[in-house]
Amino acid sequence: MNQPDNDQPVATTTTPSSKRRYLGPLALAAVAAALLSMGIVPRLHAGSALTQQVAAQRALTVSVVKPTSAPAVQELLLPGSVTPFADASIYARTSGYLQHWYTDIGTKVKAGQMLAVIQTPELDAELAQARADEATAIANYNYAAGTSQRWQDMLKTQSVSQQDADTKQSDMQAKRAMLQSAQANVKRLAELVSYEKLTAPFDGVVTARNVDVGALVTAGGTPGLTANPGELFHVSQIDRLRVFVDVPQTDASHMNAGTVAYLSVQQFPGRKFEAVVARNSGAIDPVSRTLRVEVDVDNHDGALLPGAYVQVHLALQTPAPALELPVSAMLFRPGGVTIAVVDGSGKTALKTVTIGRDFGTRMEVTTGLAAGDRVIDNPGDAISAGESVQIVAAAS
Repeated sequence: MNQPDNDQPVATTTTPSSKRRYLGPLALAAVAAALLSMGIVPRLHAGSALTQQVAAQRALTVSVVKPTSAPAVQELLLPGSVTPFADASIYARTSGYLQHWYTDIGTKVKAGQMLAVIQTPELDAELAQARADEATAIANYNYAAGTSQRWQDMLKTQSVSQQDADTKQSDMQAKRAMLQSAQANVKRLAELVSYEKLTAPFDGVVTARNVDVGALVTAGGTPGLTANPGELFHVSQIDRLRVFVDVPQTDASHMNAGTVAYLSVQQFPGRKFEAVVARNSGAIDPVSRTLRVEVDVDNHDGALLPGAYVQVHLALQTPAPALELPVSAMLFRPGGVTIAVVDGSGKTALKTVTIGRDFGTRMEVTTGLAAGDRVIDNPGDAISAGESVQIVAAAS
């Protein structure tokens, strides 16, 4: 029997029982790996999501606004009281009894129109006497002038002395002075007699009549008092009206002659009465820190009445308007008004700005703001520079 060669490989055969011994551990390892992956992978994803969520929570969520151009015209609303363009109290300049009146309250009158007539018989008699004195003075002066001329002619032939000629010359000059005095007295009394007729000083309407026929009126009065003692008539010019308003110091520089305005009143809702700034006082009131401004309005239709309360809308023109922001984007801090902007790296930066005009919900920013800035709207009081932010939306 031959023995196998030791140098020849020996063929081995795997039996089914040995295969089963290897498959079992492999299957267990595969199952363990599957179970491990099923537990670890979700945890890894959850951890990554948690990391991203924490990072997102660390970044401040903000909304930003873009600066816009401020309007060139701003409306300033102020209260005002309508006054006549011209207003006059009519007093008697001569004493007597009212003979007749021709106009009552509400009557429209023209300049020079008769309002009333005062009867002054004593004044008429004084004027007649003054004119008689004037005639006497004229006669005396003419006689003295003729005598002086004759004596001057005789002086040339040495018929009279120089002393006598000078005497006649002085007498003529005295008579001339007496004539001038008489003429001045006649002019004065004639002027007083002319005041018997009360006339309107300008076109307007009679707003008061405080006298009746037969009433005794005396010359003069006490103007300026509330009751106006001695006032016979009151005339107001209402075809053009004045409205005086007090403009705050901050807007005083815009109040130039010709500034456009309009009036609104409660009894005419929706109607605008065109007006214009006529002039201003040129000085700030040290008590109220306001500028007195006169606004003139045309009132030929008589819709507005003197003394009425109105609201004056003034159009303030700004030649170079700046940028504006909503008030909610501003931080009012001890160091000044501050805004928070988002820079290119997504972090916050603080800027100190200067406030210009106030539009209510929006304010003009004159310095410290650029047109391309992304300004944070409604920033928290604790916001600081260098914080990471996440922009969620642009506020309108």
